[in-house]
Amino acid sequence: NEFEMRLNGTSYQDIAAAGGGIKSTVTATRQASDEQLFVAAKKRLNTLMSQGVTTVEIKSGYGLDFASEKKILQVAAQLDQYHPVSIQKTFLGAHALPVEFASDAEGYIDTVCEMLPLLKQAGLVDAVDVFCEGIGFSTHQCRKVFQQAQVLGLPVKAHAEQLSNLGGSALVAEFSGLSADHIEFLDEAGVVTMAAAGTVAVLLPGAFYFLRESQLPPIDLLRKYKVPMAVATDLNPGTSPLCSLPLMLNMACTLFRLTPEEALLGVTRHAAKALGLTDRGTLATGQKADFACYDVMQPAELCYQFGVNSLKQLIINGKDIKGDF
Repeated sequence: NEFEMRLNGTSYQDIAAAGGGIKSTVTATRQASDEQLFVAAKKRLNTLMSQGVTTVEIKSGYGLDFASEKKILQVAAQLDQYHPVSIQKTFLGAHALPVEFASDAEGYIDTVCEMLPLLKQAGLVDAVDVFCEGIGFSTHQCRKVFQQAQVLGLPVKAHAEQLSNLGGSALVAEFSGLSADHIEFLDEAGVVTMAAAGTVAVLLPGAFYFLRESQLPPIDLLRKYKVPMAVATDLNPGTSPLCSLPLMLNMACTLFRLTPEEALLGVTRHAAKALGLTDRGTLATGQKADFACYDVMQPAELCYQFGVNSLKQLIINGKDIKGDF
C-alpha cells in the first residue's frame, strides 16, 4: 500500500512520519515467529544463490527492541548454519525510533548501546550499522553507538547521505568504518575522509530507482579519490524489494554510469571489503573457493542482459552446489 501511496504523490518522509515505512515493517517483524522469518529469508537466499551469490549480509533493525533484534540475528545465524550461502550478521538497532521511545531518541540510543554487548556475547554480531539521517539519527547519536561498538571490537558502517548531507560518511571514516551506504548526497570532503580511512562506498541503485530519486552518488569523485565502490541490492520491503543482484549490476551501469568492470568489482572484491572479509572476493591461491561459472561471451554481458539466468555452475567453499539453475 505504501508503494501505491508513493505513486500517488506521498513522499517517503511523509509516509515515515505517519507510522509507515520502517515502523510498519517493525510491527510485522515483532509478530513473526522464528520459523516464519527463517522460511521467508530462505526463499530469498535461494533466489540469490540461483543467480550466483555466495555471501550475503543480513541486517537486523526491524525489531527495535532487544527480544526482536535478537530474534532476527538468531535467525540469520541459523541460516548461516544450514544454508550454503555464507551470512554476515549486522546489528542495525539504530534504524528507526520505536513507538516506545517516540519522543526520546537519546533514551533509545542508550538502549541500543545496552543491547550491543549482550548480542556480541551471544555471538550474533559481525558488524554494527546505523541510519544517520534526518528521519533516522543524528551524528551525535550515531557516534555513541560507534563508541560502544569500538569498545567491543566490532566494525561499524552506516546508512549515510541518502536524503541529505549530515556527515554520516565522515563519521564512519573517523571510526575506520567498513562502509557508508547510499551516499547520494555525499560531498567531496566526505569522499576525501572515506578515501583516507579505506571506507567502501556501497552503491544501492535499487533504492535509488524504487524511490524515484534524482540525486546521483558522486561517482566521479569516488573515482578521483580511488574510493572502492561496492554494489548491493539493499533488499528490504520499504525501499528496495528487489531480490536480484544481476538487476543491480545493470542498474549500476545504466543509472549510476559505472563501467561493467567497476560494477563487477562492486559485487566481488569491493563487496567483500565492505563486509570486512579478506578471504573471498577474488580468485587467488588461499582464498575461499566461492565462484560462479556463467554461459557468457565476455564479463560485461553479466551487466548488459537482465532476466535470462546464464549461471551454469556454482561452487561454494569448494563444493559444487547442485541446483536447477
